[in-house]
Amino acid sequence: MVTLQVSGGRGRRVRFDVEVTMNEHVQAATSAPLFNPLSPDFIRDPYPHYERLRSTDPMHLSPFGAFVASRHAEASLVLCDKRFGKDYVERTKRRYGPEIMNEPVFRSMSHWMLQADPPDHTRLRGLVVKAFTARRVEDMRPRIQEIVDQTLDAVIDRGHMDLIEDFAFRLPITIICDMLGIPEEHREVFYKSSRDGGRLLDPVPLTAEEIKQGNAGNLMAQMYFQQLFELRRKNPGDDLTTQLVQAEEDGSKLTNEELTANIILLFGAGHETTVNLIGNGLLALHRNPDQLALLKANPQLTSNAIEEFLRYDSSVQLTGRVALEDIDDLGGKRIPKGESVLCLLGSANRDPVVYPDNPDRLDVTRQNVRPLSFGGGIHHCLGAQLARIEAEIAIATLLRRLPDLRVDDVDNPEWRPTFVLRGLKRLPASWRRALPD
Repeated sequence: MVTLQVSGGRGRRVRFDVEVTMNEHVQAATSAPLFNPLSPDFIRDPYPHYERLRSTDPMHLSPFGAFVASRHAEASLVLCDKRFGKDYVERTKRRYGPEIMNEPVFRSMSHWMLQADPPDHTRLRGLVVKAFTARRVEDMRPRIQEIVDQTLDAVIDRGHMDLIEDFAFRLPITIICDMLGIPEEHREVFYKSSRDGGRLLDPVPLTAEEIKQGNAGNLMAQMYFQQLFELRRKNPGDDLTTQLVQAEEDGSKLTNEELTANIILLFGAGHETTVNLIGNGLLALHRNPDQLALLKANPQLTSNAIEEFLRYDSSVQLTGRVALEDIDDLGGKRIPKGESVLCLLGSANRDPVVYPDNPDRLDVTRQNVRPLSFGGGIHHCLGAQLARIEAEIAIATLLRRLPDLRVDDVDNPEWRPTFVLRGLKRLPASWRRALPD
């Protein structure tokens, strides 16, 4: 049992008792709260919980001192309304206490463009946005196809693979390594590294041990990228790291701390969401064989199917904002200045007001799908189109080249013990091996 004293806005202190299990799941030890995002049941299937939130308390004040917006109307408004911002440093101090920014992992995250407000956000995003233009991303299609084919070539004779580690993980890691100019000889470390940073983004406060682990992971990343910076200063390349190193040398654009922090962010964000989009999409298809058969028969539906996967089981389930002024009425609640509002993207994507035709059903032909999965407003995901194209090519190629592939256990897959980033640990699958000529 761990008791967390969590600070809400306006100096409010909230006691939140949690039970931490060996796999880092967090479960309410007292009565089950309406919103307990790290409980095993919530992680396994959050959508019934979302439905209950939308119908009973759509602007719910959670036990750890933040409002939770579960309907599309409020979530989409908060994402785009200038009365809300990130306010990361003050928000984090309110949650953990004034000394928390002495912890390296939180200090690093405070420099992320993801956590920045204007003008810093405008300056930081402006330095990388050119790497993600529609033209540049479209030009990556041949390279993406090449990686997908190479990945399948490596496993096709085995007759089985883990769709996460052997397939979904490899593609976006390779692409972001390409974009950042990470040398080929360094990449195997990234391929083999565990994806354990997701808890840093979860709304339930980290334990002391988790903060310690976060600091260690952040230090290792910093050490590597500092070496890469030195390499690119001596040998500039046509890559995003070179671009940012040159911006750092012009000190008015980027500090060393900002450079390091945002390279780490770009690496993480550049693969995490895509891995989960591919994995969650493949699981959804195999849980809905009629939709799987429809997509195999009509591959031209793939791009539309990707939008439906994003809506149906979003890679990112939540993003947050802070009220920068008193908000008189948001979903029937008054939001005082300094209070956090957590926007449940996964819940908004299944709001029956926006999707009246059975929002809990997977439908790869569904029209007018506009998921909130990539956020909104000034923080709309830079790599949204890249993630879409990667998933489109990956899933279309897999269905074409392995038409008889079957997921071993569609009913009880193993989910990662994180909430904001929703994804699978493993997804074993098998197929009939080709007979020799």
